[in-house]
Amino acid sequence: MADDVNNKTQNDRHSSRRLRLQTLVRLRWLAVGGQAATVFIVAFWLKFPLPLLTSSLLIAALAWVNFFLTIRYPPTHRLEPPAALALLGLDLLQLCALLFITGGLANPFAALVCVPVIISFASQPIRYSVALIVFAMVCITILAFSPFPLPWFNGAQINVHNVMQFGVWCSIASTMAFAAFYAYRVSMEASQLADALAATELVLQREKHLSQLDGLAAAAAHELGTPLATISVVAKEMERELKDDDRFREDVQLLRSQSERCRDILKRLTSLSAEGDAHMRRLPLSSMIEEIIAPYREFPIEIELIEKSPRKGEPVTERNAGIIYGLGNLIENAVDYAREKVTVTVEHDHNKVLIVIEDDGNGYAPDILTRIGEPYVTKRQKEDTAGGLGLGLFIAKTLLERSGATLVFENRDPESEGARIRVEWPRMLIDANSTK
Repeated sequence: MADDVNNKTQNDRHSSRRLRLQTLVRLRWLAVGGQAATVFIVAFWLKFPLPLLTSSLLIAALAWVNFFLTIRYPPTHRLEPPAALALLGLDLLQLCALLFITGGLANPFAALVCVPVIISFASQPIRYSVALIVFAMVCITILAFSPFPLPWFNGAQINVHNVMQFGVWCSIASTMAFAAFYAYRVSMEASQLADALAATELVLQREKHLSQLDGLAAAAAHELGTPLATISVVAKEMERELKDDDRFREDVQLLRSQSERCRDILKRLTSLSAEGDAHMRRLPLSSMIEEIIAPYREFPIEIELIEKSPRKGEPVTERNAGIIYGLGNLIENAVDYAREKVTVTVEHDHNKVLIVIEDDGNGYAPDILTRIGEPYVTKRQKEDTAGGLGLGLFIAKTLLERSGATLVFENRDPESEGARIRVEWPRMLIDANSTK
């Protein structure tokens, strides 16, 4: 189930990284307003000499493209990565052209070149973002050779030394690279976490659906009772009318007997839901553990259950789909990596409930041990094999933690190889008889 959800979330990730056009349009209107205000202040308030016509044309071109996009596409339109790359590249080109005629890298606003690159790395696939940062590097290199002076007071000119130009280039390039990498990592981790949490909800819904099938069976029995009773009455009438007709007597008797059989089946379904509802919703801790372990006893790996506490006075748990799935996933993972044996130890007292799952495999790799529980961590030491600690373990850990459990992943003692998982609850959270 976790693998199916993993594939689905991986397929959906491309669509989740499509930038909404309205978001980009609003950012560009902000850029248009900021550029226009800056040019106005420099030209008319500070009265610095400035290529006003060319600057105005560049700003107007950006505004016209923005206006065209606004009337051409609906606000909900999402850009495919190539289209987003083209628009961000156009923004970068327009900004660099404006900087080129106003001093190049000497312009204090040259650092704004980083903005389109950061937006791309935060929202677009990596190959398109890399193409944009390469283009940005080319642009700032060209800016370093701008022949246009920085607008300044009349009769004064700022000459920036080549070493200073190189220092500014290095500063912008390193800022761009660092900010882009940081934005990409944060965006990717957030996207993976959102996908993993969505997969967790899907798994939990599936487990809840399975646990509710007894209620559906009772509803079906109730709905089918009336038409089946009608069939039974008609069969009795036909049997009474045709009892002397050898051609139909056996068929009518068969019809009546089968209708009676169906009624008995529906009665059992109804009584199962009515009389067994309590034991279906509540069960002792030992019964829950046995139910979770049972599917894995068919494997060649031995599963040993150790109960350190007596069953008398053990917690009575509510049937919780998240706990059942989470513990089942941990045991399945232990069975996958064990050589011969998996040990499940159950312990409880007045304060806590502790379940320890141990296997005799190779244990966790040191570099993975500190990252267990993150989505898409996919390495664990195993002979000739890697995998098994990805989305499924994240889902199990998340579901168990939602129930109030604390999980500790560790390797066993050096003299006994293997992995150990400790799952502990405060007893009041898991015992249905406790006063919460």
